[in-house]
Parts: sequence; structure tokens; C-alpha cells
Amino acid sequence: MGAHPMTSRYPSIAPDILALFAARGAPAVDVPVLQPADPFLDMAGEDLRRRIFLTESETGAALCLRPEFTIPVCLDHIASQSGTPRRYSYLGEVFRQRREGGNEFFQAGVEDLGDRDIARADARSIADAHALLAMTLPGQALKITLGDQSIFEAVLAALGLPRGWRMRLARAFGSAEQLAAALADLANPQKNGALPEPVASLVADGDLDGLAGHIASTMSEAGLSASAGRTPQEIARRLVEKAELRSVRLSAEAFAALEKFLAIDVPLNLAAAALEDFAQSAGLSLGAALAGFSARVDAVSAEGMPSDAIRYDAAFGRPLDYYTGLVFEISVGDASRPLAGGGRYDRLLTLLGAKTPIPGVGFSVWLDRIEQLRGGDA
Repeated sequence: MGAHPMTSRYPSIAPDILALFAARGAPAVDVPVLQPADPFLDMAGEDLRRRIFLTESETGAALCLRPEFTIPVCLDHIASQSGTPRRYSYLGEVFRQRREGGNEFFQAGVEDLGDRDIARADARSIADAHALLAMTLPGQALKITLGDQSIFEAVLAALGLPRGWRMRLARAFGSAEQLAAALADLANPQKNGALPEPVASLVADGDLDGLAGHIASTMSEAGLSASAGRTPQEIARRLVEKAELRSVRLSAEAFAALEKFLAIDVPLNLAAAALEDFAQSAGLSLGAALAGFSARVDAVSAEGMPSDAIRYDAAFGRPLDYYTGLVFEISVGDASRPLAGGGRYDRLLTLLGAKTPIPGVGFSVWLDRIEQLRGGDA
């Protein structure tokens, strides 16, 4: 990995941000603008997939303009065969279609790879993002919202939900609209809709390969590209999954417990106790997930962060499929658009080809939004 190039096109706050990253042990790196498309299409989440700029190499390989930095930095780390723990920072352009404020914008952030002290690394990520915003927006009241994918998944497992439902709800975590729709379906299972043949028979038989082949053929005849959205395999899996999910009805008691959990929204210093009270009242054991959560609260406090000024929202997630634990965003006051966002992704590097599991956590900041609040131009 080479040193990060600085150009006059970068935001005015770029040098200060890179200096802060270096002081915090995260030297700047550069990754190519053109990236292999498949990792983003497979792992980044539906919201980001819809907004990727796709192209092809001379050999026909699917490429895309860099839509974010986490996956490229992780791929570059794997290719360089660097040891861990290691921290990387970045500052550069990313490209997304249909984004308010323009399709090209600057992001900066830190990826923290290989630290086995999960709580400490999580707290450091939050603290680094907070320090960046405190430096660039002095005097602004920063609001930190924290969620936890692993706590949510532990609750789903403890409630005895079937694997299909746990997967659907876990994928919806991070999208209030998708989560509300999934919960509505869980409360009132829909009857099987009328599917055309041979789709209906293939779904009833659970024939994923046959169904994917039929969908691919239909898409080809209609002139649709699989790279423009969900793949035939993904569509087939979702159809079969939906059919299986319709047969599940959650008890009123379990559904009430899930709703009670999702309603938890408290200052971080009260969150562990709130989760313990919930688990006890619902007769559930959250085990290692709750122990990890409590350790993170202590680590946040050790970083000097005001834990009573950070809120834990049990229903809060971020719309990227690779998150496995901590998720967080930082905004100013009641602003709806976050200035920084991040989270933990312990499975990502293995999925990208790492030979051994490498835990990871990171965050990014939207520099154009920061510049707007500073009264400047990105």
C-alpha cells in the first residue's frame, strides 16, 4: 500500500484529518478507484448494490467505481499479506448513483484489523470518529447512536425463531422500513400467493438450482442483466425462503418480547442493565453477546467518551450486510443525515479470501456534509 496522494481537489480539512489519523496510529493508504464488483454485489447490502456504477474490464470481468472503502482496504490488506493487528486510514472519492448532493463525494475513515480485544477496538473506533468530528466541527453538539447486530441476533435465537426468519430479520436490521415489513409478516403470515408454473412447483419442491435456472432464462429472454440487481440464485433463494416463512407463526408472547426489545432506547451507561432486565423478564439468555456488550460499555468509558451522552437504540442498525456486532452513527443535534457511521465486520475478511479469521471494525465520515456545516465547499 502506498502513501495517500493529496491533490487540490480534496476538501480543505483533509490535511488535518490525515494528521489526526496518523497521530492515532492509522497511516493513510490508497486503493484503486476501479474495484472488482462481485464483493460489493455479494456483501455490501441491497441499498448499496442499487447505487453502484458498474463497468467491465477488457476481459469481461465485472468492475465498479469504488462505492465505499471498507471492502477495498480489506482486499488490499489480504493481497499485501500484512500482519495484524494493523490500522489503516483513507481519504478519497467514492461513487454512488442517485445520492443527494451528487454521485461523487469524499469519505475519510479508519479500518482497524486484527485486534482480538473486541471491546477495546470498538471503543477506539467510536472515539476516533468522535475526535475527528469534534476537531472539524468545534462547539457542535454531537449525537452518537449505537446499535448491536450480535445482540439483535442473540435475541432472535433465544426466542427460538427458525433459521429462515432469523436470517430475514438480521438482513432487515438497519432498514426501519424492511424491519417493519418483516415484523408485520411475522405477526400475520401471508397465505401463499399464486405463482405461475413452473415457478410454483419448483418453489414447492425447494429446487433452488432448477428455480435459479428458470429465472436466469426468463431474465435473459427479457433482456435483463443479473448484475443490475439481484442474481437469479438470490431471487430463487428468496422465493423458497418466503414460502417457508409463511408457514411460521410466532407466539403472541414471543412477539411481544421482540417488540419490547426493539423499543429499548437508553443512554449507553444504562444499556447493559436495560438489556439484563429485558432478558430476565422475557426468560431469555443472551450469553456471550451481552457480556461483550457490557465489556464495550466499559471500554468506551475508558476512552474518555461520555457514555451517558451516547444512546443505545436496540432497533438501530446500518444497511450493510457485512456487519456482525457494533454499529454506530454520529450526527449533529437532531439532523437526519449522519456525519459518521461505522461498525464491526468479523466475517468479512474471511469471505473476501483471508486464510484465517481476522476481526475488523471501522468507520467513515462524509466530508461534504462536514464542509457544509463548516460553511465551506467539499
